[in-house]
Amino acid sequence: MGQSFKDLAVWQRSMELTAAVYKLTSAFPASERFGLTNQLRRASVSVPSNIAEGYGRSSRGEYLQFLGNARGSNSEVETQIEIAKMLGFGSIQLLQSTERLCSEVGRMLGAVMKSVRSKSLVPCS
Repeated sequence: MGQSFKDLAVWQRSMELTAAVYKLTSAFPASERFGLTNQLRRASVSVPSNIAEGYGRSSRGEYLQFLGNARGSNSEVETQIEIAKMLGFGSIQLLQSTERLCSEVGRMLGAVMKSVRSKSLVPCS
């Protein structure tokens, strides 16, 4: 592992996702401030937060658990973006670019999880 969770490409990309979600939701109706806007923002913040927390844990198992939490939060964001699209909230361009980032982060999380799992199968000397 690198020196810091900040070195992880998946953490960096998930931070971009969070910024994109904040930008997207800034144009949502004021009536959604405590609804979909809040839900989307909280779920997006949870993605890099869980990656960072898992990275700081003491075992691979805990790291995998937090990566799984991050993937779950990423799926929440993906679902909530679909809801926003159905309701006509946000610009089509921002919705699409945020959706692409979300998909990319999901693929990256899957790859990191696979890598961490395979490393745990290597016998210790």
